[in-house]
Amino acid sequence: MDLAAKTFFSSRLYAVAGASNDKSKFGYKLLAWYDARHLPVQPVTPSRPSIQVSSNNYSTVSSVGELESPSETSLSIVTQPHITLKVLREAKEAGISCVWMQPGSFDTEGLEYAKQEFKVAVGGNEGRAGEGWCVLVDGDEANRRAKGEKL
Repeated sequence: MDLAAKTFFSSRLYAVAGASNDKSKFGYKLLAWYDARHLPVQPVTPSRPSIQVSSNNYSTVSSVGELESPSETSLSIVTQPHITLKVLREAKEAGISCVWMQPGSFDTEGLEYAKQEFKVAVGGNEGRAGEGWCVLVDGDEANRRAKGEKL
């Protein structure tokens, strides 16, 4: 899975499905993680037209299919499992090849679908936090490895 996480961060663009403007939610924390690292990110949520993170105002798209360059985008998913499977199907149809499913965002069906249908699917019960692969915990190391930086 380390190689998959590293490959995920080799993309040119990123998106967060389940992004939120509520600072207490992981959809916001995940978007803020990308923002803090100056990675180009697009929030995906049908609930609002934009999300403010720090001094940056991000325009949202309501579905993965609306992403500008899906074939160059790695998708982080922080939705409920029954929504995640729909997001995964949309991502596959849009041409996304790398997905990262945050802990709690997937069930067995979603995880199996992702591993079968995507070049890279990060998710499962491993990772450094012991609760599953999480961008907030494992992302910095994977991003450094993708960029060729020493740990």
